[in-house]
Amino acid sequence: MTPTLVTRRLKPLVFALAMAGALALPMAAAQAAPGQNTDTDTSTRPSQDTSAALVQLNGDSLATYVKTKPAHGKKIDFNSNTVKSYRAQLSALRNDYKAWLRANVPGAKVTGEFDIALNAVAVQLNGATLGQVSATSMVKTAQYQGLYYPNATDPDLPLISAPQAWALAGGAANAGAGVKVAIVDTGIDITHPCFSDAGYAAQSQLGNHSFTNNKVIAAKVFSNRTPQQGFSAEAIQEHGTHVAGTAACNFGTPAPVNGGITYDMSGVAPRALLGNYNVFPGALTNARSEDIMNALEAAYQDGFDVANMSLGGGSHGFQDLLTVAVDNLDQANMVVAVAAGNSGPGLFTVESPGSAARALSAGASTVPSYVGAPVSAAGSTYGAATGDFATVSADLTAPLGVVAGTTNGLSTACAALPGSLAGEIALISRGTCSFSTKIRNAQAAGALAVLVANNVFGDPIAMGSDGTPNQPTVPAYMVSMADGQALKAVNGASTTIGAVLSYFQTLNADIMAGFSSQGPTDVDFRVKPDVVAPGVNVLSSIPHAFCAAPPCFAFFQGTSMATPHLAGSAAIVRQQHPAWEAAAVRSAIVNTAERGVLRNFSNGALQDNVNINGAGRENLFKAVSAKVSLDPVSLSFGAVPSGSGQTRRMTVTLTNLSGASQTYALSVSGQPANSVAYSVDQSSVTLAAGASAEVGVTMSAAQGALVGGKQAYLEVNTADGNIAHAALFTLVK
Repeated sequence: MTPTLVTRRLKPLVFALAMAGALALPMAAAQAAPGQNTDTDTSTRPSQDTSAALVQLNGDSLATYVKTKPAHGKKIDFNSNTVKSYRAQLSALRNDYKAWLRANVPGAKVTGEFDIALNAVAVQLNGATLGQVSATSMVKTAQYQGLYYPNATDPDLPLISAPQAWALAGGAANAGAGVKVAIVDTGIDITHPCFSDAGYAAQSQLGNHSFTNNKVIAAKVFSNRTPQQGFSAEAIQEHGTHVAGTAACNFGTPAPVNGGITYDMSGVAPRALLGNYNVFPGALTNARSEDIMNALEAAYQDGFDVANMSLGGGSHGFQDLLTVAVDNLDQANMVVAVAAGNSGPGLFTVESPGSAARALSAGASTVPSYVGAPVSAAGSTYGAATGDFATVSADLTAPLGVVAGTTNGLSTACAALPGSLAGEIALISRGTCSFSTKIRNAQAAGALAVLVANNVFGDPIAMGSDGTPNQPTVPAYMVSMADGQALKAVNGASTTIGAVLSYFQTLNADIMAGFSSQGPTDVDFRVKPDVVAPGVNVLSSIPHAFCAAPPCFAFFQGTSMATPHLAGSAAIVRQQHPAWEAAAVRSAIVNTAERGVLRNFSNGALQDNVNINGAGRENLFKAVSAKVSLDPVSLSFGAVPSGSGQTRRMTVTLTNLSGASQTYALSVSGQPANSVAYSVDQSSVTLAAGASAEVGVTMSAAQGALVGGKQAYLEVNTADGNIAHAALFTLVK
């Protein structure tokens, strides 16, 4: 569909967003602007650092020890004598291990120590093996350290019903006030207007005060691998500033892009306070487990309520220690929002630590707007998104040169093109190779400019370079798949690419991103992601070093961009319900999500596979209005051999979040075919305000059940209708 061209300033913000509809990259490559799609497979990156280990010692962490773990809805009291005494015991145990290590594996060196989320140490192996550093009864387990990467690519707020949620507690001027959100990422540029502290009360500022103010109240750096480089918490890369803007950019911040006027943007929790916990300092593009652990524990001890981790790496099994830490922090009352990853499409691609059972894991969907150039041909005008590549400095008119091929009838131009495109505007397809490669090949064939047609349903996105030498220099843009097909039909037509960029609004909301990682998890086959949020064409802040004329904003795509929508949402829920524990906040966001709105990226059909879209696309208004929480937020019955004919039962804890007694009607919807069925033990349960009860759910698989994933939903209703749902899943093998 040809988008509506909007050239005026859209005010007020809520109106502009409501008109635009929805919003929504793969993890950023080192050489590309984070969030811009480079068409490289992020699953090929190293997922572990075999030169370093996390060694978990015997003994519970503070978050799990019976005498120090906080009561439900509370956090650890670090001033308690009991906590201080137990911390001293854990320190003594770690000292015993370090003494053993010096005596028995002298080449290995302890580089970090943990006691909040895990009782553990980080070890630089220096040639030692996991077996050597764990050959003592003091060790519970040892694992190589994972490598994690930033997950990067505003009318998104109406999509998730944020303005309606704000209205329940004083509107935008109060949204998220008093809640602290830790951004574990590449840093936050406090000079950006999104993070101006004008109008904020004086705050106790932590860490390096060169990078803090009364909005961004903490700035700390974590990079144990390279301490000699003297890194600071400064935001050298774009990713963290973009993520932070989505979570908590000040309300109504004007957001121009490359000279085009968009709208006055806002974070999901615009009055929340932020913390910069920089695990990708300088130009580093990956972080080890210990860096992330250090950041999480520091943020927790600094009093942060929510942590955002728009990062991910390879999953390392059921007992991946970073996922254990995330689970423990949730139980210690910190909500941890984590990207599911950008390794999709395909099942079993969810990444760590988004695979953690108690992480608030985000999948990504589209936002229907972008800034681009008008492209006119044969009487029609189309929008073309800009990215890392050159754009025209004056209107360019030339014949359209369609390069035929096998991707929607177009060539991907991943090899030298046989014909001449001299004096033409080339039309090719996205796919297979990097944008830099295909644009370079079109330029070598003589093209004056290049239009790359998207190969998935929805709007065009900002194209990122692959960072290789000799980048193409001709102007290059992306058009949507539909517009690419329309242009293909007018091969040879006189075509004009306009120099003045405009803001385009479309109807392409709530399309699942093809790159969004999918579940189930390995080993235990749990449903992931938990819920979907806008993650494609998300407009947010970037540091001033990355644009010609501040203030600086850019459209990014990725589960990185979806995650801060969830973190900001958690801040709004926590603000309005300070007594709710982290698990209840997480459930409120997951189990009230919208079903029946997400569409498949390949054809636009309705999408309802719980391991692609979780419980659905989040709805913040419903989350803050939740009347019940479910723990866990989904139920997986694991893998069942087809010929076994098994019955399995699990329990879910329902807690009444309302202020009055409630009767909840319980049922199962969407029963799978093929000899697998789910049932709930009781048809209703009545709970007093704040009370909880366990409810049993049974899965029955007949002998010979057809192989594949079998899903359904546990439905929770009151007299007012459906108030919650939870995914049920079994893998028949």
